[in-house]
Amino acid sequence: MVKSSVLGYPRIGVDREWKKALEAFWAGKLEETEFQARLQELRLNHLRKQQEKGIDFIPVNDFSYYDHILDTAAMFGIIPKRFSYEGGPVPLSVYYGVARGTKGAAASEMTKWFNTNYHYIVPELADASPVLTENKPLTAYREAKEKLGIEGKPVIVGPLTFLKLSKGYSVSETDAWLERLVPLYVQILQELAEEGVQWVQIDEPILVTKLSQEDLQRLSSIYETIASAVPNLNIMLQTYFESVEHYNEIVKLPVKGIGLDFVHGYNGNLIAIKALGFPADKVLGAGVIDGRGIWKASLREKMELLNELTEFVSADRLIVQSSCSLLHVPVTTERETKLTTELRNALAFADEKLGELVLLTKALASDAEGIIDELVKSDAAIQALQQSEERNRVNIQQAVAALSNQQPERSHPFAERHQAQQAKWQLPIFPTTTIGSFPQSAEVRKARQSWRKGEWNNEQYAQYIRDQIDTWIDLQEEIGLDVLVHGEFERTDMVEFFGEKLAGFAFTQNGWVQSYGSRCVKPPVIFGDVAFKGEMTVEETKYAQSKTSRPVKGMLTGPITIMNWSFVRDDIPREQIAYQLAYALRQEVEALEQAGIGMIQVDEPAVREGLPLKEEEQAGYLEWAVKAFRITTCTVHETTQIHTHMCYCEFHDMIDSIEAMDADVISIETSRSHGELIHSFELNTYKLGIGLGVYDIHSPRVPSVEEMTGMIERALRVLDARLFWINPDCGLKTRGLEETVASLRNMVEATKIARENHAATV
Repeated sequence: MVKSSVLGYPRIGVDREWKKALEAFWAGKLEETEFQARLQELRLNHLRKQQEKGIDFIPVNDFSYYDHILDTAAMFGIIPKRFSYEGGPVPLSVYYGVARGTKGAAASEMTKWFNTNYHYIVPELADASPVLTENKPLTAYREAKEKLGIEGKPVIVGPLTFLKLSKGYSVSETDAWLERLVPLYVQILQELAEEGVQWVQIDEPILVTKLSQEDLQRLSSIYETIASAVPNLNIMLQTYFESVEHYNEIVKLPVKGIGLDFVHGYNGNLIAIKALGFPADKVLGAGVIDGRGIWKASLREKMELLNELTEFVSADRLIVQSSCSLLHVPVTTERETKLTTELRNALAFADEKLGELVLLTKALASDAEGIIDELVKSDAAIQALQQSEERNRVNIQQAVAALSNQQPERSHPFAERHQAQQAKWQLPIFPTTTIGSFPQSAEVRKARQSWRKGEWNNEQYAQYIRDQIDTWIDLQEEIGLDVLVHGEFERTDMVEFFGEKLAGFAFTQNGWVQSYGSRCVKPPVIFGDVAFKGEMTVEETKYAQSKTSRPVKGMLTGPITIMNWSFVRDDIPREQIAYQLAYALRQEVEALEQAGIGMIQVDEPAVREGLPLKEEEQAGYLEWAVKAFRITTCTVHETTQIHTHMCYCEFHDMIDSIEAMDADVISIETSRSHGELIHSFELNTYKLGIGLGVYDIHSPRVPSVEEMTGMIERALRVLDARLFWINPDCGLKTRGLEETVASLRNMVEATKIARENHAATV
């Protein structure tokens, strides 16, 4: 009989109870025993909900205290030496130290989880001696069974994926590391088998990326070893985010089930099954419900797909499941009472997706007779939104169609612009600046809430924002920064703020998702054609500029980042959405310039996140992503300096595209990766202005002058000193006042030292 399954459930809770518990614990407001009790209660509630919905295979060990990759590293005792870990189960103080840093040790690197907006902590293997510190999947299985009577499906990140996502080892050491790790996996699985566990989900999303023949041989060896050690344990080898590479080899692996993504990997996986069939001795985990998107599924189309799959896989060997973990979507639409009926009816968050899975499973078992009404209802909801005015703005569609046929370019090449901008601004060698935002204290957030609730009128709130700008303009001048920012105190979020001022966006009340650690974001919903409605940032930026003789940057979020950090409509290509955003943002850039703002930063931290996992699709994406940025910025005068910012991604494979964006200055995160990005510039010449972040803003520690001086000097060995800027890694919104000021003072002091060291060479 066909069954249903989920690959993972959101951790954060309906009211972000998870986030609140973490932050209370970090602040010392919650004792560890109470903290553990709260998280257990939340974890059990999530399991209970899936049980009540009727999910057959419920995941356990998908819950985390911070990040599932960090969990796996901690389970194997892979903790960097700088955290003074002494063996055994990893204490929470050490666990959170690795994630967030301590006064004496920098946090481990954080980077994106494949092509999603979730970020994981990168394991550091150098000098590690892996051992099994605790069998977390077993503990999670026992908890679910003892507390709720649930026969859970333990979830664990697979050995090849874990190793590929780690750092601190050379390619030549790959086999040696697998020889250390695989026995630990075997030990975990043997203990699970002895406990009576029926199914284990081993996540190997790395299988949707390009693999070498050596990796395929390693994969075969890994799972032959596991099959030999636990021959009676059902292993679901789970992939997601795309179609698998080397389908024929993967389905021959000695596992009981293969999980495939039939949403984002629809074409490749379906073509492979049709061409090569599916093994008669295996179960197919069919990921037909989108684990990353928020739109209601067309149940009729999903039934057609499932019926098509049953031509190759009998119903008793089919599991209907989400395409990936539901970690990437909000919890429930139940509280979204302020959305239009038309839009709300077209949405499905995690809980609604559970219902869709159960419905499809029942329908497949009973020839869909029981869900005809639901099929009609889902199609009607989707069609109603499709026919709405918001999705049919003809003037926008025509304007964007014209832009998409053009090649946007600045009026002058960079060399001429740089000379004109230097003449205008007279900046010193190694100009200092920040990325945009300054600390948003509880007082700032309270003021915004008072305004939103109507307790403050518009003028009261505007005056409060002006007071904050006054304070921080004075502070920046006193610290000694060269290029200032207004601080973004009026902004809740770098994407939401702009979405609220553009047509085509909607905003949820509780549509929160985890981005990294306790950082939760509430992505806007791009549901219609995007259009410019009026100035968005001019008032605050112009006011800040009036308070200083130093340049103040206008601050915008770029089109690709707004798109990649939003939930976007799925009825038109993403390229067209990007161009619609670019066209709207161009009008804001022009408004800032007309208001006298001569430096404008258009942030694009999420360009890399949208890069397709398939190599053959990457060049096309980068081409239109670069084009969208240039549409946004190409119409300004040569003396107007365009900045951009990128962070927390691997950039070595897209340096050419970054340069093609033709920004006058780009700032890139590098401190948390301990300067490794600099190696990219040792191999590639970069000819535009650039600032490599000299300290990590996601850690509360204050870096020393010496530490930042070292970062600067290494960068200057490979970058042109005449084009080099000095700045933090990212915005300072989440940091405290004292640590921010102290860190910036040290940064300016390090800059002074660098200027003295290099004055004679420039």
